[in-house]
Amino acid sequence: MEDKKLHVKFMRIAIKLAEKNVLNASGGPFGAVVVKEGKIIAKSANKVTTTNDPTAHAEVSAIRLACKKLKTFDLSGCVIYTSCEPCPMCLGAIYWAHLDKIYFANTKKDAADIDFDDQFIYEEIDLPMEKRKLPTIPLLRDEALKAFRMWQESGMKIEY
Repeated sequence: MEDKKLHVKFMRIAIKLAEKNVLNASGGPFGAVVVKEGKIIAKSANKVTTTNDPTAHAEVSAIRLACKKLKTFDLSGCVIYTSCEPCPMCLGAIYWAHLDKIYFANTKKDAADIDFDDQFIYEEIDLPMEKRKLPTIPLLRDEALKAFRMWQESGMKIEY
């Protein structure tokens, strides 16, 4: 049986990270906490504006810290608590990191209501490349396939 008090505790930490980020003008109003076996492995607020890194969302930053601490790219057995429903990039990172579960507070609609609207990304993903707003042009596929063949045949690859 899951311990609701612990879930609430970890979510409140994520929310406090978001609030502190706003108060300190350190980035967007987002916080995330990665937990394993009831213990905090990593936590981060959004760092986009302080690091000039558009990928430094709270979830991605917390995942990076957790991977570094645990010395692995596979966070199976971990859970993430995030102050807002993850954007498409963060959701992708959460899946790639193999986290077991996502708990979130604010919804993507709540984020859209304060001008953090990712709906256009969801819509763009569904469009064929030639209809996307950002020109997406295939180039040198035949040359690039060599690296894929090398990977497929390599006895030294580490699958992820």
